[in-house]
Amino acid sequence: MSDDADNHDHDTEHHDHDHDHGHGHAHNHDDHDDHHHAHDAETVAVAVVTVSSSRSIDEDVSGDLLVEAFEDAGHEVAVRELVDDDFDGVQGTVDRLARREDTDAIVTTGGTGVTPDDVTPEAVDPLFEKDLPGFGELFRRLSAEEVGTRTVGSRATAGVVDGTVVCCLPGSENAVRLGVEDVILPEIGHLAGLADRGEESSADADSANAADDVADDVDVAVADDDAEE
Repeated sequence: MSDDADNHDHDTEHHDHDHDHGHGHAHNHDDHDDHHHAHDAETVAVAVVTVSSSRSIDEDVSGDLLVEAFEDAGHEVAVRELVDDDFDGVQGTVDRLARREDTDAIVTTGGTGVTPDDVTPEAVDPLFEKDLPGFGELFRRLSAEEVGTRTVGSRATAGVVDGTVVCCLPGSENAVRLGVEDVILPEIGHLAGLADRGEESSADADSANAADDVADDVDVAVADDDAEE
């Protein structure tokens, strides 16, 4: 066999090996994605909260945009509220809504800037059981394409409160549209499913602990009976 033919066979074998390896890798990747999204929520019940001391529900364009975006995407707006730019008011509202059984996520708009009365991040941060830093990072990166360096003044943030995903957006209409369409809607089902799964795991753990306690009580009772005999 000539060197050229031998090299050709070797190249063909090498190509086949690469093809098989690539195909197997893609298959495993698909399986991983299926498993990763197994707990995604198809529909999410959302609480929309507008943080503002200067507008009413009737004048709440950003809140209207959020409601419309979620409903158009097939989700449910479970509740809509407006609260003043007040630390205790914002914190109490988010804490109360997060504990509702009919609410999977909370999206606030307003109070994320740098003026003295912008207190939304300070109010919600102590409630977060888990921070989601990627939310603010992604929002500001996308926002920079529209407003440039002014995005440094945005303190959009997100986290998980009592198994409920909380996302805090700025109050402007353009910022809300960007945040809900490009960041929240693509991921809200995934995040809500995972956060709720954590609550279910805690409940399962509590049930398991309770079952163990009952079993221990039974063992003690049996041991006492045996001792009496």
